[in-house]
Amino acid sequence: MLLAHRIELKPNHRQATFFAKGCGVARFAYNWALERWQQRYKDGKKVDEALLRKELNAIKREQFPWMLEVPKSAVQQAVKDLGSAFDHFFRRVKNGEKPGFPRFKKRGVNDSFRIDNGPARPGADAVKVKGSAIRIPKLGWVRMREPVRFRGQSKQAIISRQADRWYVSILVDTPHHPNQPRKNHGGAVGVDLGVKALATLSTGEVVEGPKALNRLLRKLRRLNKQLSRKQTGSHNRRKAQMALARLHRRIGNIRKDALHKLTTQLVLNHDIIVIEDLNVSGMMQNRHLSRHIADASFYELRRQLEYKAKLYGCEIVLADRFYPSSKTCSNCGAVKAELKLSERIFRCDTCQFEIDRDLNAAINLEKLAVSFTDRVNACGGMSAGSDAEAPPSEAHPVKQEADIEQVRITPNRFE
Repeated sequence: MLLAHRIELKPNHRQATFFAKGCGVARFAYNWALERWQQRYKDGKKVDEALLRKELNAIKREQFPWMLEVPKSAVQQAVKDLGSAFDHFFRRVKNGEKPGFPRFKKRGVNDSFRIDNGPARPGADAVKVKGSAIRIPKLGWVRMREPVRFRGQSKQAIISRQADRWYVSILVDTPHHPNQPRKNHGGAVGVDLGVKALATLSTGEVVEGPKALNRLLRKLRRLNKQLSRKQTGSHNRRKAQMALARLHRRIGNIRKDALHKLTTQLVLNHDIIVIEDLNVSGMMQNRHLSRHIADASFYELRRQLEYKAKLYGCEIVLADRFYPSSKTCSNCGAVKAELKLSERIFRCDTCQFEIDRDLNAAINLEKLAVSFTDRVNACGGMSAGSDAEAPPSEAHPVKQEADIEQVRITPNRFE
């Protein structure tokens, strides 16, 4: 099982300079390969990332000797990343989508480079981890803020920069389940995501979002104005850019912290979690709510739920985006023809039932989980939360409900 742990580094000045050089070499290799890819394509020649890597290896010692100052895998992996970008591009074109063509990388934007250990051989690891330190080839040992949480063989390390701090993401091949087992089996829970409150659970719990962007918006605007007034290329402009980057990092960290706490709480305490398949890109078209929706990070919350559900052994059910969870009465099941966004209290016209709008939607989502479980059991599949493991050859039954999307994220079972 491959798991990654991202840790902040504590490099000295020489080590930070080496990291910046590695990012520059990887960026140059990527841009060189992209230019050669386009040129070979115009000339009608065969092109792929393997050919470009061979061509770059043949000329870098004479034309780009400074590339030899960083690990060779930083150059190789940069060209491989370009191949992956084109694979993604052609796959989306084949599916009828309109993806963006791979673009040249810019300095200071997503600076990073990757070091791959390659085939596993005893004593041949390029990246070694010992306690709170990591050994980078051609550099030596660098201190980390904390030790790696997972035990196993280190497969690769990605060095990246965010504002003025350096981070390493270590990919570990571990045979053991790294996380604590789930002790509470709380059954199903419906989670209604929103702007006013980040999440409303069917249990009645309301999780308020940090709203980091909204809280720090005035400071963000002030720093943007200060940056725009600085002369291009000046030292003061670089200082203003760094101050702005630090604030963006702080906003992102506050948001990620809240999302990780919420998603971990959900997967530890419930067997089935039901969320809506929200059309976030469509919701962002609302100019009155787009900034608040972006600040909530609905897609990131769903992504974290999906991978944590596999780790901790629970299931995620995605309700169809057209399912009327907010318009349906959780008491009698009647569906209202119209419900304005300003109506925060749901009032049923049939049974005169009144309830909070978000809580009503969460309860309806929880009922979908019960319906989903009953349908799976009727088809001969495992019940939710069962500790029994199905044979690998047994296919999971496909539910045939119109109000639930055909998606079931099944957990991985660990010994």
